[in-house]
Amino acid sequence: MSHSNQFDLFKTRRFLPLFVTQFLGAFNDNLFKNAMLVMITFFGLGFAGLDAPTLVNAAAGIFILPFFLFSATAGQLAEKFDKAALARMVKLLEIIIMAMAATGFMLRSAAILMGCLFLMGVHSALFGPLKYSILPQYLSERELLGGNGLIEMGTFVAILLGQIGGTLIIEGNKDNHMLMGAAISAACLGVAILGYLTSRAMPPAPPQAKDLKINWNLFSETWHIIAISRRNMTVFHSLMGISWFWFFGAVYLTQLPSYAKDVLGGNAEVYTLLVALFSIGVGAGSALCEALSGRKVEIGLVPFGSIGMCVFGIDLFFAKPPMPAHDIGALAFLLDASHWRLIADITLLGTFGGFFIVPLYALIQLKSEPEYRSRVIAANNILNSCFMVVSAIVSVLILKAGASIPQLLLIMALMNIPVAFYVYGLQPEFLMRFLVWIATHTMYRVRHHDLGNIPEEGPVILVCNHVSFMDALVIGGAIRRPVRFVMDHRIFRIPVLSFIFKTAGAVPIAPAKEDPGMKERAFLKVQEYLSQGEVVCIFPEGKITYDGELNAFRPGVVEIAQRSGATVVPMALRGLWGSFFSRKDGSAMLKMPRRVWSRIELVAGKPVPAGEVDLSSLQTQVQALRGDWK
Repeated sequence: MSHSNQFDLFKTRRFLPLFVTQFLGAFNDNLFKNAMLVMITFFGLGFAGLDAPTLVNAAAGIFILPFFLFSATAGQLAEKFDKAALARMVKLLEIIIMAMAATGFMLRSAAILMGCLFLMGVHSALFGPLKYSILPQYLSERELLGGNGLIEMGTFVAILLGQIGGTLIIEGNKDNHMLMGAAISAACLGVAILGYLTSRAMPPAPPQAKDLKINWNLFSETWHIIAISRRNMTVFHSLMGISWFWFFGAVYLTQLPSYAKDVLGGNAEVYTLLVALFSIGVGAGSALCEALSGRKVEIGLVPFGSIGMCVFGIDLFFAKPPMPAHDIGALAFLLDASHWRLIADITLLGTFGGFFIVPLYALIQLKSEPEYRSRVIAANNILNSCFMVVSAIVSVLILKAGASIPQLLLIMALMNIPVAFYVYGLQPEFLMRFLVWIATHTMYRVRHHDLGNIPEEGPVILVCNHVSFMDALVIGGAIRRPVRFVMDHRIFRIPVLSFIFKTAGAVPIAPAKEDPGMKERAFLKVQEYLSQGEVVCIFPEGKITYDGELNAFRPGVVEIAQRSGATVVPMALRGLWGSFFSRKDGSAMLKMPRRVWSRIELVAGKPVPAGEVDLSSLQTQVQALRGDWK
């Protein structure tokens, strides 16, 4: 069942238990880890004579190591077994780990706690592939982007709260080490038990490859699952995009403590505030994805996100105060107007990061073959871990070369530019969808009616009136399935629009008397698309209207429908007549725009079986759908 907005998913058993289980797991990871790091940094917890900075860096490596070692196996397990049952087993493992950690906290044993940190990394590596691959089993395609946005939002909020909670529990009991150990032990164990209880409410998620033979060789299986992810280059490029996000984010989050202290002159409260702003930004961006995308997986948000990450990352360099303060607290930092630009930059960095990452996760889930989906997610975790390790090495090298922390962060923001050009060069559909999204969300307020009449699968011919040069973009931006447009060859060649049309697989056509070869090639290409079960949109008038009224439909659409057996869906655009891109009062695009962000509508009629398609009936239906509003 589909819901009116993503937050309605919280009312369902197929989503809420998964969300809460994931939230509690991410919260407990950070509650435990941050408590341990605070004890090492401020309360003398040591091991093997190592100093605090060395132990903190070692802890980061120990937690990430299991993602290299066990992700390949975790992906196979999530494929072979019921994911809900597997989630319960992973949560039982978490309870055991936290019971061991309680011993470590009570004995103040860094060795035991480091061992538990490694095991919590194992827990996260096991849970990662199933939490993302289970979403397409629980949610419809229409709910997928919103569900991913909520999971990402919840994860970053949980990370933030876990970090704050671990710090507060340790700091609040700093005068009594026994009470400190008991408090953090009870908290970690209690959260683990709650996570197990919520996992028991997760509905069954049957295995997608129950006959899969597990390959326990982690090296060969790691290469194997990366090779699987490369079968679909859209999926693999999405994995690389997500990994770049974690490279970028890891640099920023790792440098925030020093940035807060040395660049801003703030205390630990300011560092916590910056982490909170970034996390809230990512959460907000993740949650906003559904509203901005019209409840479909809109990859056009990915370039939008990367542009924002670049712009606000660069501005952060110029927003820093000329002189650091002296041990300033969070409240004083917030009240100082000279910091507001920097606060906005940190928050918007996170927000645009959410725009960048959520559609990529949803695209991976949508485009991966079901029987390989968990292993593709496992490959994603391995690549993310590699990129985070490389980010740490790159950061050290840049800082050792003499760069300051603000300069390091500026370099990371500037690196977004060549990375973006490289990725969008490999996958031009991302940039094409971005241009469509920008065009249809900045110039118009588009309302959709009855687009559910368009079949979710199988060959479909859309038939629509032709009002302006923007018609194809408006239709393509509104419909969840990719649409192949048949259009006049002159429109096909318009600069900028030409890139969009070529990338979208549009078919240029000319009248037989003008270029019979082009017309024949167009008909053959349309038949090829329909034979592959795709959606083709035809403007049967053959030209853009000069007076706002429908021109007579040409018979080619009937011939195509009868040849292919494709369902025909009549549609109508309303409100585009009189726009800058229409021919009202003369040539299009050669007059001053009369209105900005005007309201237009796209409405779909009832599907018509191929055998019942009649030219005059189609024109009557499109006319009725359009009504009196041109």
